[in-house]
Amino acid sequence: MKLNEYKIFNDYGIAKLIEDASGTKALISNQKFEMGQVIAPFFARATFQQPTYLTVQISDEEHILLGPEFLQYTNHSCDPNAFFDTTEMKLVALKEIKPNEDITFFYPSTEWKMDQAFECLCGSPHCLKIIQGAYKLTKEQQLSYKLNNFIIRKIQESVI
Repeated sequence: MKLNEYKIFNDYGIAKLIEDASGTKALISNQKFEMGQVIAPFFARATFQQPTYLTVQISDEEHILLGPEFLQYTNHSCDPNAFFDTTEMKLVALKEIKPNEDITFFYPSTEWKMDQAFECLCGSPHCLKIIQGAYKLTKEQQLSYKLNNFIIRKIQESVI
C-alpha cells in the first residue's frame, strides 16, 4: 500500500508508526539512512527466558523486549534494510533507506527458534515463504544474511 493509505499512529522523529485499515502496523523512516548508519540505539525493556512474538533473542535463555518500544514494529522482510546488532545494541541500516520506506529486518537474524512461525508475504524474489528461525536456514541462506553473534554461534554449534 502507499503511505497515504495508512493512518499515522505515532511519530518518533526518526520514524513514524503507521497502521493500515486491517490494523497492521509498520515502522516507516522519516529520513534517509546510509548503509552502516545507526538508525537507533536500543535496550532491553524486559528480559524473558522464553521467546514471544515480540522478543529478540540474545542468548539461549535471554529474549528481550525492545526499548524504545516503537522498534518492536520493525517488520520482517527476506530482503531487509536494517539489522538489530544485539552485541552493540543498535539498529543499523544494511543498505540505504529512503524517507517513507519501511524499516525491516530478517527475523531469523535474531531468532534461533521462533515462538510463532508464519507465512512470509514480503514479496521479495528471495522470499523464504515460511519463517521459523535460523535453525531452519540452509547453509546458503545462512551465508546470505547478516546474523547476530548469538545466531552465528548457534550455527557453529549445530555443525559440530
